[in-house]
Amino acid sequence: MGKIAFVFSGQGAQYTGMGKELYECSPAAKAVFDMADSIRQGTSAQCFEADKETLSITVNTQPCVFTADLAAAAAVAEKGIKPDYLAGFSLGEIAALGFGGVMSYEEAFRLVCKRGELMDKAAKENEGAMVAVMKLTPEKVEELAKQFDNTYPVNYNSPAQTVVATTKENADKLVEAVKAEKGKGIKLAVSGAFHSPFMRSAAEGLGEYLADKELEKPLIPIYSNVTAQPYGEDIKQLIKSQAESPVQWQKTVENLIAEGVDTFIEVGVGKTLAGLIKKINKDVRVFNVENRETLDALNI
Repeated sequence: MGKIAFVFSGQGAQYTGMGKELYECSPAAKAVFDMADSIRQGTSAQCFEADKETLSITVNTQPCVFTADLAAAAAVAEKGIKPDYLAGFSLGEIAALGFGGVMSYEEAFRLVCKRGELMDKAAKENEGAMVAVMKLTPEKVEELAKQFDNTYPVNYNSPAQTVVATTKENADKLVEAVKAEKGKGIKLAVSGAFHSPFMRSAAEGLGEYLADKELEKPLIPIYSNVTAQPYGEDIKQLIKSQAESPVQWQKTVENLIAEGVDTFIEVGVGKTLAGLIKKINKDVRVFNVENRETLDALNI
């Protein structure tokens, strides 16, 4: 039998009611939500009841998606399914670090709250935009990005999807340039240009926050967005640089498959990662767990 990887959802997939059914049907998931509420009062209520606009504010999105991710992973583990590897997309990586024992759930939650604050502040100080580019290779997207100032490919999601961070002024021009190359460009509804130099101050703030924190060696190998390799001794540096560095998602998935992973379980919110993984390799098994139905259907 092949190996199993848990992959933790990222920002952007949030929706009203996320995690509510898991809270109601899984004691392990409920414990995660209760932990979040003990540190940041009202987190569960935001996940279950807040409207999309409220959930899309970065200081809310990050702790809420983190909690839904970690709760889903806890519910899957409660069923007796244990992962051989972990990876998370952007903020999902912080949930993976908590689940993988690098820090306690409480410390990971405090970290993601701080990360949300810092990235929100950086986004307001350095206004930017993000454009998802489809139907073009990453190499072609890199070539197009070089035609514009302050424009960076930042999410290498699949062979035919790359997300670019840029200025608000350049976003529409980039969409037109993509269209001229027979690709498709969509401006994303995000509050900042994440995983780019626009987030430099957030990365510096994370470095300062982590300076006196005690971190443990992962109990389960955790793949870094920055390197697409397992975390080693440089955990603090990788958490810091992740905020301003591209997410190497395609390479991460390919490297996990090379290690023998044939089953991916997306834990958290939506099935964006499940869809990307299928575009990277259609032969692997992919599941997502975000509610009672998907938890009950998981049979591996």
